[in-house]
Amino acid sequence: MYDKLWYKQLEKSSLNPPPWVFGIVWPILYSLMYLSLFIILKDKKCLNYCKPLDFFILQLLFNLQWTNVFFRKKQIKTALIYTTIIIIFTILTIITFYNINKFASFLLIPYLSWLFFAFYLNLYIVLNN
Repeated sequence: MYDKLWYKQLEKSSLNPPPWVFGIVWPILYSLMYLSLFIILKDKKCLNYCKPLDFFILQLLFNLQWTNVFFRKKQIKTALIYTTIIIIFTILTIITFYNINKFASFLLIPYLSWLFFAFYLNLYIVLNN
């Protein structure tokens, strides 16, 4: 668990959503990500494994570590770097998935959009705390 008081005391953007929004958005985004991955894994152009999966796995690994870095370790600048890395690998994933299955790549657009928003929120915290 993370220090809720620490997070509550941070200066946050007026665009920062209430906590319950994250509980709705992230399951939807993860569902879209896994549907995209499933489509790619089942495509004959990428049966079992193909190079674009490396980008997907890398962005996912950084994504899964972001919460730990930001909330538990309270390393907001490092978390911002992680967000940047996630965005880069997600863009590479979208581009390379597009060559295999356009629909699978399009499923990642809402995730990428949310990542840019998360980058803004994280940047605001870095600049104002």
